[in-house]
Amino acid sequence: MSHPPLPLTDHYDVRRDPDGHRYLHPLVTGFNLTRIPLLNKGTAFTAEEREKLNLDGLLAPQVDTLEELAERLYADYVKVTDPLERHVFLRGLQDRNEVLFYALLAAHVEEMLPIVYTPTVGLAVQKFSQIYRYARGLTLSTRTIDRAAQALANVPLNDVRIIVATDSSAILGIGDQGFGGMAISIGKLSLYTVAGGVGPDKTLPVELDVGTGRADLREDPSYLGVKHDRLTGEEYLRFVDRFVEATLERYPKAIIQWEDFSKDTAFMVLDRYRRVVPSFNDDIQGTGAVVLAGVLNACRLKGETLAEQRVVVSGAGAGGAGVAAAIREGMRREGLSPEEIAERVFVLDSRGLLTDDRSMEDYKRSLATPRALTEGWAGTSLLDVIREAGATVLLGLSGVPGTFDEQIVKAALANTPRPLIFPLSNPTAHCEALPQDVLRWSGGTALVATGSPFDPVTLGGETYSIGQGNNAFIFPGLGFGAILARVREITDEMVTESAYALAAYTQRHHPDRIYPPVAELADASVEVAVAVIKQALKDGVATEFSIRGLNDTELLELVRRKFWQPRYLPFKVR
Repeated sequence: MSHPPLPLTDHYDVRRDPDGHRYLHPLVTGFNLTRIPLLNKGTAFTAEEREKLNLDGLLAPQVDTLEELAERLYADYVKVTDPLERHVFLRGLQDRNEVLFYALLAAHVEEMLPIVYTPTVGLAVQKFSQIYRYARGLTLSTRTIDRAAQALANVPLNDVRIIVATDSSAILGIGDQGFGGMAISIGKLSLYTVAGGVGPDKTLPVELDVGTGRADLREDPSYLGVKHDRLTGEEYLRFVDRFVEATLERYPKAIIQWEDFSKDTAFMVLDRYRRVVPSFNDDIQGTGAVVLAGVLNACRLKGETLAEQRVVVSGAGAGGAGVAAAIREGMRREGLSPEEIAERVFVLDSRGLLTDDRSMEDYKRSLATPRALTEGWAGTSLLDVIREAGATVLLGLSGVPGTFDEQIVKAALANTPRPLIFPLSNPTAHCEALPQDVLRWSGGTALVATGSPFDPVTLGGETYSIGQGNNAFIFPGLGFGAILARVREITDEMVTESAYALAAYTQRHHPDRIYPPVAELADASVEVAVAVIKQALKDGVATEFSIRGLNDTELLELVRRKFWQPRYLPFKVR
């Protein structure tokens, strides 16, 4: 016997009237309704809704519109000057009136992105136990992992489509943050909604609290996570296995984005689960895609191809490895052989150039340069490699500030009149160089992009905009496209297509830029999602039959129609 479908959440369902208009059917009323962030409208409840929902007497008499509330909140927001306090302000709003939070964020995304995401989210992660106010998402710890299925059953959302899960072992460039990593999952999912069109009631932030390797956290009385050393080896894998198994049972349509895992673990987790549950790692694949898109556009601005470049990647963690792999794939698409690519892409870790005769972690082996290519070189330091390899592109993912000093920049300038120099490490304090320094040392000739936001630079009477190679240009559209196609796997080709879609969007709308303005995140994500859907169909991993046979225009219309917008839906009580 078939059972009726579950409502969207335990507190409400979204339905359509005979004319096809969406409305909210509440499963709670009165005071309890005002305590559910996705239902609460504050003073925007209409007089009729107040009467029918048992809200009379519980609200101020004023009836506002969403736009009026957003304007009022923005006036309060700008009075707050400290970035972390602004982060807490926005998180508090999200925890009490979620549609209003997204309306405010969407209206001011360029201004607020550095607050809800990098660089401020790095500080929010570090201070998470101190600023913790309200439970959000799912936390599985060593105390509860054996009851993972029950823990997931306690989540009041019944149709989750995207999960961002972290074990907090390598947050941004600040390392092991224990339970604080939940702030990253929350922040990323905020971008999935505002920039990727995924309804907030279809998202779930997850913290996999397997302990922390930091004694200072374990000994801190205010630390809210479990206070033991990190799980490792088989014990760790059993933990993640239980999470994945319970997730597949509760949310069979969900995609998982693995976030901020330490470099060895990041590759292991991705390889272990990517064909078990549709999933990807943003630090590896998202970073690779967004950097590839920027390099393609910068090459275009030079009037050159990617295949003509010699690329040095400083940093061989998850991000650096992902970037090197993406650049190599781009060169392969331009017709280069594996041998030719090996002569053009060089990756360095803290010990210098990766060469195939060195001892190294397994995931680095595919990035290593044949030792024979370095015969006769003066050395394998960053400066040596730039000089000996004739580097024209320098990509920083080391997390070490000051790595790209004047000598390094001028060494790259000696190889090409317009070097590509991207100090990409986050947060800002870990950036390899400041854009104004790179431009000054290069006399304004370098093509510069960063990972964190920087103001335009004025030099010699000319103003240079600094493109932000932010993963938020990739992962929201990648995830949204995968959701709409109902994929059974997220393929490498889908990720690569997201990079080319972003590059094409930038070239079409901003031909003089490396990346589009952050204010256009949503517009760029729509086109990324279309490219991802098309590639999923080509790869045979799309299981949503209704999209088959749609042309590009129809796919674009579909993505725009499905894109969630922050609007207060009317309530109807039967």
